[in-house]
Amino acid sequence: MTDLEIMKRDVIAFYEMMFNDSRPREAIERYAGEEYIQHNPHVANGRQGFIEYFERMAAEYPDKRVEVKRAFAEGRHVILHCHQIWPDGLEYAGIDIFRLDDAGKIVEHWDVLQELPKTSAHDNGMF
Repeated sequence: MTDLEIMKRDVIAFYEMMFNDSRPREAIERYAGEEYIQHNPHVANGRQGFIEYFERMAAEYPDKRVEVKRAFAEGRHVILHCHQIWPDGLEYAGIDIFRLDDAGKIVEHWDVLQELPKTSAHDNGMF
């Protein structure tokens, strides 16, 4: 397995553990570096900010799910193209970008989300 394949595997495991399994503390402890830089404006910077936000999401939305549709890796970055499924029919197409350090630990995160539209000018879908 190449370094890029290992990076993708670990980032997907991190994402699924914190989102689907509702275990953000374990995800951070296992897969993140000591420094964790957050660019999502809704989540506080650092490891503790991540844990607190996703523990709250786990309590408020226990049935939320994410499906990783694609993963790309280059250099020290992994990009995930994901389908987020929230209660009450709310769904998003998301792109999450992670930077890993030389030890393969996640140290930085960016994301963009787009709510799935009710109608579309084509039948291609978001995924």
